[in-house]
Amino acid sequence: MQSLKELYKIGCGPSSSHTIGPERASKIFKESNPSADSFCVVLYGSLAKTGKGHCTDEVIKKTLFPNKCEIIFNTEETDLPHPNTLDLIAYCNGVEQSRARAVSVGGGSIVFEGEEISESEHIYSERSFEQIAKICRDQDKRLWEYVAEKEGAEIFSYMQEIWSAMKNAIKRGLSDEGTLPGGLGIQKKAKMLYHSQHIDESTEIKETRMVCSYAFAVSEQNASGERIVTAPTCGAAGVLPAVLYYQQQKRGYSDEDIVRALMTAGLIGNLIKTNASISGAECGCQAEIGSACAMASAALGELFGLDIDKIEYAAEIAIEHHLGLTCDPICGLVQIPCIERNAVASMRAINAVNLSSFLWNTRRISFDRVVQTMKETGKDLSARYKETSEAGLAKIRLQ
Repeated sequence: MQSLKELYKIGCGPSSSHTIGPERASKIFKESNPSADSFCVVLYGSLAKTGKGHCTDEVIKKTLFPNKCEIIFNTEETDLPHPNTLDLIAYCNGVEQSRARAVSVGGGSIVFEGEEISESEHIYSERSFEQIAKICRDQDKRLWEYVAEKEGAEIFSYMQEIWSAMKNAIKRGLSDEGTLPGGLGIQKKAKMLYHSQHIDESTEIKETRMVCSYAFAVSEQNASGERIVTAPTCGAAGVLPAVLYYQQQKRGYSDEDIVRALMTAGLIGNLIKTNASISGAECGCQAEIGSACAMASAALGELFGLDIDKIEYAAEIAIEHHLGLTCDPICGLVQIPCIERNAVASMRAINAVNLSSFLWNTRRISFDRVVQTMKETGKDLSARYKETSEAGLAKIRLQ
């Protein structure tokens, strides 16, 4: 597995697969073709079908500027290596100089055709939770300590930067007002949620309102094309910061405590990315929101000092109860139902941790097995329900 730096990325929304990934691919291709005076980029699969809603064409043109760039949306070709495939072609004086095919595999990560990840980039030799848990038990280590040993001391400063970006997204979102871009006329709700306190509000209701306001804040920033952190994707970026920020505000956890929790969460996200997928185009929203919920559950388990078995069970519960979740955004925009799903998954992460702390010794399914099931379920899902805006809620046309 690769470093957590390849999982947690700071970038602009609204989609890690559709904006951050293509942006990175375009930047690399441009730098490798310095003599080119124009480009053509062909988008396939989900990139073609929802590229307009996700602003894929805009971010590519911006990245390749000042060179002229033609964008072609090819929705017909289906024999693709991945649902998020793009071809990049460089020209000089009208003559083709170079071309490359890239796939945006989720979370802003990209892979060029024929490219293999070098062994030096695989800093984790273990590929399953079972293997990692055994090491931690044998050496009496927390999961975050295992991460620190593999990543090196510099991971702490990187994670501090990630946490700062998450908090900034929450704070910006809580003060933001107006309507989300894209034409659906969706009102920004985070600020309203945050300040909508009732006189007789119970502790439980307040917790729901606060956690959801934080999730809305980040998700609305993402939908507005602002800076967020992939956790593990842009579309699911609100879950992890929402639950961690709420606990920090409620219980006074230090930033160092949060960083350790983020490292444990990252390990869970990395395992899902390696053994299944975090791409909505590949495995549906279970791969995005389900993964984010599992990461948040593991992070809370770390904050609460739960042992490895309870953390594993919490993460397993989180994924298990998102299995089969479709990715069907209206008009290809990361707004409906995406923003609400971030809030709901944040609360589900809290519930998963509470349940695991009571029932951990009764579980019968491992985290590794439920991740494998997610992958199998994603393959079985109709392509129409995987980020194509062709079925489900995406068929609704708002007036």
